[in-house]
Amino acid sequence: MPKIVTTEQMRAIERAADARGHTYAAMMEHAGRAVAERVKQLLAGIEQPRVAVLVGPGNNGGDGLVVARLAHQHGYHVDCLIAARRDELSPDCAARLAEAESAGVEPLFVGDEQYHEKLECVGCRDLIVDALLGTGARGEVQGPIREAIEAINASGAPVVAVDLPSGIHCDTGEELGESVWACRTVTFGLPKPFLFQGIGMEHAGKWSVDPIGFPRPLLEQHTDAFLLDDAWVGSQLPDRMRSSHKGDSGRLLIVAGSSRYPGAAVLAARGALRAGAGLVTVASVPSVCAAVSAQLPEACVLPLPEDDGAIAEEAAERIASHGHFDAAVFGPGLTPSPSVARMLAKLWMLWQGPAVLDADALNLVARGEVAVPSGPCVLTPHPGEMARLMGASTAEVQNGRFQFAREAAKRFGKAIVLKGAFTVAAEEGEPLLVNPTGNPGMACAGMGDVLSGVIGAMLAQQMPELSAAACGAYWHGLAGDLLLERLGSFGFLASELADALPLARATILSRCGLDPSS
Repeated sequence: MPKIVTTEQMRAIERAADARGHTYAAMMEHAGRAVAERVKQLLAGIEQPRVAVLVGPGNNGGDGLVVARLAHQHGYHVDCLIAARRDELSPDCAARLAEAESAGVEPLFVGDEQYHEKLECVGCRDLIVDALLGTGARGEVQGPIREAIEAINASGAPVVAVDLPSGIHCDTGEELGESVWACRTVTFGLPKPFLFQGIGMEHAGKWSVDPIGFPRPLLEQHTDAFLLDDAWVGSQLPDRMRSSHKGDSGRLLIVAGSSRYPGAAVLAARGALRAGAGLVTVASVPSVCAAVSAQLPEACVLPLPEDDGAIAEEAAERIASHGHFDAAVFGPGLTPSPSVARMLAKLWMLWQGPAVLDADALNLVARGEVAVPSGPCVLTPHPGEMARLMGASTAEVQNGRFQFAREAAKRFGKAIVLKGAFTVAAEEGEPLLVNPTGNPGMACAGMGDVLSGVIGAMLAQQMPELSAAACGAYWHGLAGDLLLERLGSFGFLASELADALPLARATILSRCGLDPSS
């Protein structure tokens, strides 16, 4: 799996590469060439393109000066605007400036007469290259750098960011007062945390990771976060023997639904069945059981006593004595009523198997009305639920998704799935696993219910909690991506995503060279 590295980890790799003879100058040349190639692709078909390259005083500016030199040599009209004085440039940036000037680039510095006139006109260019600030930026941007960022954002021109959009904190994705909106970000070596959290994930636009010549052993050193891929997920997904029967494929209990939210239980069960659970039993109030039977004849039902449309307290003993289950899902559509809280408190004292906690089960935990079960668990909060669990705001969670996932895993001692764009799976003592699949078309009701069923099905098939959490998120997101390709980004339903799960599994296995029929 590709590693995700922090600023300090990336600096350590760069220092080690420099010590091995792959100099900072060589890294800048590679980086600039990678960006210049992307620029060339974006400007294909435009005659005599006009490009503005905005440069800062550090090494990120050095990368930009390589882009300016190569664009000039390719015949583009290049405006090179340096948001600093000449004597403020770092030594490596100054060296790249000398090379650019020798090639014919004519830079303008912040104090030059035409600098501000050119800055105000960057919107007249076909493309802007943002090379103002690099991964080491900290503190609120000010002065000429902020002025340049504001000009970029006001321009309306497409922007390619070098390594990261200027004004974004590399390790958190937070905005440092003002930041560039890029349509494309070219980052180098390995992915960085800003791509997956905070406003950075929005401002980066479409992104790619380009190599800049790091020796492979340096890229294989320890990290505390990975980006999931087909190969790892495909190696983890459960398969079946020829002699398998339904009992071998996992018996899953789903305690979900209420008279107000019958669909949540249906969707969780649908996700579990489509994810290969052999036997799925929905335990809920009679109206929910009727809805499940009508829509999913493959599922079993366990009607329970109810209290004002929700599962009653006395249902706990009936569930616990019903039979053997390999795993359970608790929460979708339950409602956080007092009777449900008392029911879960009793049931969880008796439940020892693996479980997924979602939705109202999490809300009751957050309110302190019930403690998490003692057995293996996967908690699946969306950002609002995570905020309630951790006593924070949703904005704080979104600006620190990695941090909150780690802290929740430590606080509860369970695996965590922090849902949303780039879902994060965490377990104490293990690297974070970040999911790249999924799309905005999945921003509709019921998607989380399906995911809880998918993860529950994998727990029922004996997968470890973190593997089930991460693979479930990846598989679920890929099913959404397949629907996006077929239907577009609006209007597909959670039930349709559940039905796309078998094809998504086959796609994962095919991509990594495994037999999809297994």
